[in-house]
Amino acid sequence: MADEQQNNATANGAQSNQPQVQFNLQRIYVKDLSFESPKAPAVFQSQWNPQVNLDLNTRHTELQDGIHEVVLSLSVTVINGEQDVTFIAEVQQAGIFAINGLDEAGMRHTLGAFCPNILFPYAREAIDNLVLRGSFPPLMLAPVNFDALFAQSEQRRVAEAAEAEA
Repeated sequence: MADEQQNNATANGAQSNQPQVQFNLQRIYVKDLSFESPKAPAVFQSQWNPQVNLDLNTRHTELQDGIHEVVLSLSVTVINGEQDVTFIAEVQQAGIFAINGLDEAGMRHTLGAFCPNILFPYAREAIDNLVLRGSFPPLMLAPVNFDALFAQSEQRRVAEAAEAEA
């Protein structure tokens, strides 16, 4: 019993020397929202055979020490038939995150993958709401693997850095 207490005290002491990771979601909000249907109302009279193109992007800025804004941008362009743009729906879903105690690689991963994973369901809901209000069927965008996208981005970043050195 005394050994357990000593081991716990040693473990607690070792933990206090390491910086403690803190992550706190402070706010989620829509930064920008847009919908246009350039061929309405004629588009409602044609056969519905959509081709959906999704453009996705993230960016982040440090607002102050340990406080970051992450913005997930989704742009959906739907074409029906022969090159006719049926509608374009765009959203910039943003969040403010308090993040401390991470090394550089951990911070890049958190800002580039973890935070966008949190924001995506809100952005997807905003897009579906816009599309429904435009009198089109909901898109129900598939989940996105931000960890895989981040890994690809990191590979490109490392390759470009190596290329710049050469």
